[in-house]
Amino acid sequence: MPQTWMITGANRGIGLALTMELLRRGDHVVAAARNPWGGALAELAAAHPAALLPLELDVTSDESVTAAKAALDGRPIDVLVNNAGIHGPRGTESALAMDFDGWREVFEVNVYGPLRVAQGFLRNVEAGAGRKIATITSRMGSIGMNPSGSLPYRSSKAAVNMTMVVFGNAVRERGIVQLLFHPGWVRTDMGGGGADIAPSESAAGLIATIDASGIAQTNSFRTWQGETIPW
Repeated sequence: MPQTWMITGANRGIGLALTMELLRRGDHVVAAARNPWGGALAELAAAHPAALLPLELDVTSDESVTAAKAALDGRPIDVLVNNAGIHGPRGTESALAMDFDGWREVFEVNVYGPLRVAQGFLRNVEAGAGRKIATITSRMGSIGMNPSGSLPYRSSKAAVNMTMVVFGNAVRERGIVQLLFHPGWVRTDMGGGGADIAPSESAAGLIATIDASGIAQTNSFRTWQGETIPW
């Protein structure tokens, strides 16, 4: 039985790879992005008109989430993946030199966005059979790994980890599974060409690990291969 997955930031990088892998195995995808009508996502929509639904969504906008929520009113979502994210300023991102406006933008996308989306589409997830919400975070948000540099990105990932754990505790009694994943160092626009793994490898691992996860794994912080990461 095909599942319905909703992916934010589905027009590029890991989000696009997740969309492609899910379509390949026969699932349905709500592919959300600020502009879901161009590029590779548009080609996928044309090739899979019954299985892929492009959805215009800006995770930083209450109005955009409200409009997208109305467009999906009553549609069950088995798995919601908060994937949309940005790295933020480069060159002025240290503890000694900071672009504070850029830092605020990172928090708007990487921290407030996932909670805004999780709240907005909670009823859709409750109506689905999967009842899972997964957020793509990063091991760069691990305080236990003694981080340095990339302060806006690292702090946003530590913050979204806490945010979604609190959310997970709030919805656990409803049977909603809340998961946090480091996707690997992936060859994307953000990760760069020298990264370790291809988007397709990350996507396949994430999907398999999400498939195998249940309420016992809620609020876990793991890699795309299911390995636990220190907080």
